Amino acid sequence: MRREPPRFRRVEVRGIEPLSPCLTRVTLAGDELADFAVPEPAASVRLLLPPPGSRQLVMPAWNGNEFLLPDGRRAVIRTFTPRRFDAAAHELDLDVVIHDEGVASAWVRGAAPGDTAAVSGPGRGYTIDTDAPAFLLGGDETAIPAISQLLEVLPTTAPVRVRIEVARADARLALPSRPDLTFEWLDLPPGAPPGDALVDALAALDVADDTRIWVAGEAAAVQRVRRHLFEERGISRSRTSIRGYWKAGRSGDADDE
Repeated sequence: MRREPPRFRRVEVRGIEPLSPCLTRVTLAGDELADFAVPEPAASVRLLLPPPGSRQLVMPAWNGNEFLLPDGRRAVIRTFTPRRFDAAAHELDLDVVIHDEGVASAWVRGAAPGDTAAVSGPGRGYTIDTDAPAFLLGGDETAIPAISQLLEVLPTTAPVRVRIEVARADARLALPSRPDLTFEWLDLPPGAPPGDALVDALAALDVADDTRIWVAGEAAAVQRVRRHLFEERGISRSRTSIRGYWKAGRSGDADDE
C-alpha cells in the first residue's frame, strides 16, 4: 500500500498562451484552490484530465496503489511544475511541453476556456541553500519551467550556470535574467538519444565540490548524470537534486512525484 497523494481540486481552464512552438502555458482557476500553496520552487503538481475522447472530468478513487476511474480504468494523470500561483485570483499556471503524441499534448491542443480538470499537490520542491557559493542547473525542454522559476528565486549573490538541451531550435525562449548568469542552449543532434547533449555538456564543465547542482529531464539521461557526478567525480549526493521527468518511448511521467 502506498500513501495516498493530496486530494484533487477541481479547476477549469481560464487561459491558454503559446510560449513557443513547443511550450504552452495553461492557466487553471477555481475556488478549490483557495487554500492551495506552493512553498518551494521547482515543485510538482498532478494534473487529472478527462478520459481520452471526452471533455467530462471523472473523479477517480485511490485503491492503495493508483487512482482508478469507476469503470476500473486508470485515471489520466500527468505531472507538471506549478510555474505561477496567484493566491488572490485562485489561478495556477502550468507550462506544458507539446509533443506530436501524448494525452496531455492532445488535451492542451484541444482545450478551451471553461474545460474542467483537477490538480493535486504540490509535491516536493527544491530547498535552496542560501549560503551556497554557486549553482549549476541543467535539463531539457521539460525542465524549462522549473529552471525559469529557480532563476527567479536563487540568491543573487551566487553565480548560476545553466545548460538546457533542446531537440528543436524553436524550443528556445527568453528566460529570466539575473546577475552573474552563464547560459547555453544545447542542440540535440538528429537521431541522438534524449539527453546526449546535456550529459556531454555537464561532463565537460569544471564543477567545484561545493556547487549546488539541480538537473531534470529524461530518466535514462539523468541516470547517466548521476553516475558521472557521484561515481566518476565523487560529488556528494547531498549537494544535488536530480530528477527524471519523463521516459523516452513512454507516454507518462518518469518519477512518482
